[in-house]
Amino acid sequence: MNIIDGKAISAKLKAKVAEGVRELREKYGREPHLAVIRVGEDPASVVYVRNKARACEEVGIKNTTIVLDEKTSEEDLLLTVRRLNADDGVDGILVQLPLPEGISEEKVIDTIDRSKDVDGFHPYNVAGLWQKTPHMSPCTPKGIMKLLEASGVDPKGKRAVVIGRSNIVGLPVAKMLLDANATVTVCHTRTVDLPSVTRSAEILVVAAGKAKMVTGDMVSPGCVVIDVGMDRDPETNKLCGDVDFDTVAPEAAFITPVPGGVGPMTIACLMENTLECARARLDGADRSL
Repeated sequence: MNIIDGKAISAKLKAKVAEGVRELREKYGREPHLAVIRVGEDPASVVYVRNKARACEEVGIKNTTIVLDEKTSEEDLLLTVRRLNADDGVDGILVQLPLPEGISEEKVIDTIDRSKDVDGFHPYNVAGLWQKTPHMSPCTPKGIMKLLEASGVDPKGKRAVVIGRSNIVGLPVAKMLLDANATVTVCHTRTVDLPSVTRSAEILVVAAGKAKMVTGDMVSPGCVVIDVGMDRDPETNKLCGDVDFDTVAPEAAFITPVPGGVGPMTIACLMENTLECARARLDGADRSL
C-alpha cells in the first residue's frame, strides 16, 4: 500500500505556478488577480476561502476576497459578479458555494464571464469538457487526474468506478477518466449491489459525501483508491473521508488520505487555473495590439 501524498504533489504544482506567475509579471508588469466572493459566514466556506487566500499568497497571485452579508439579495450578488467581469484587472472569479437560500447557484455561475471562470463550472466550460473543445477544467477532478499521473497510474485500459454523479466532481472526473481511455462506471444512490460494482474497480474514485461508506470488503486487492470525501466521523467527530481508511488501505495499491490527499490538489489546481486564465486574457490582448 502506497499513500498518495497530496500535500507533496500539490507543493510541486504550486512551485510550477509560482514560476509561471513570475514569468507573467516580467512580461506584463503584473501578477494574476483572483477575486473570491463569499456570501455569509458558513464555517466551512470561511475556512475554504481563507485557504485559497493563503495559497494565492504562496504563489504570488493577487487575491481579493469580497465578503457579502448573509442577507445579500441575488441581484446584488449578480451586480458584484458583473462588476468583476468588467474589471480588466481581474483575471479569475470564484463564488464560494454553497450560497444562502433564495440565491440561484445556477444563475450566479451563468453570470460569471467564461474567460474568468476558474472553477470550470460555467455551462460553456462544461460543454467544452464533454465536447473536447478548449475549456477550463474543474479543480477537484483536474487534481484527481494529476494525483494519478504523479503516482504513475495510467488509466488507459483500466476499469474505473466513480461513486457520485455531481456536476462538481463525479460527472467531470468520469469524463476525464474516459478521455484517459479508462472504462468507466458511475455509481449513485440507486445503484444495485454497490459492493459488487466497486470490487470490479482497478481505480475507485469516491465522491459520495457519506463518512466511511466504502469499506475493505468493497475493494479488490491492488485497487487505486481516491477519496474525495470531507466528512466528520459520527462516532469521534474527527475529520474523515468517504472511505474507511483503516480497512481499505491494506487492500489498496495506492490510496489518498483525508486530510492531505485530494484537498491540497484542489487548491493547487485553482492556482493553476487562475494563472491559465490570466495568460489567456493577457496574451490575447497582446496579440490584438
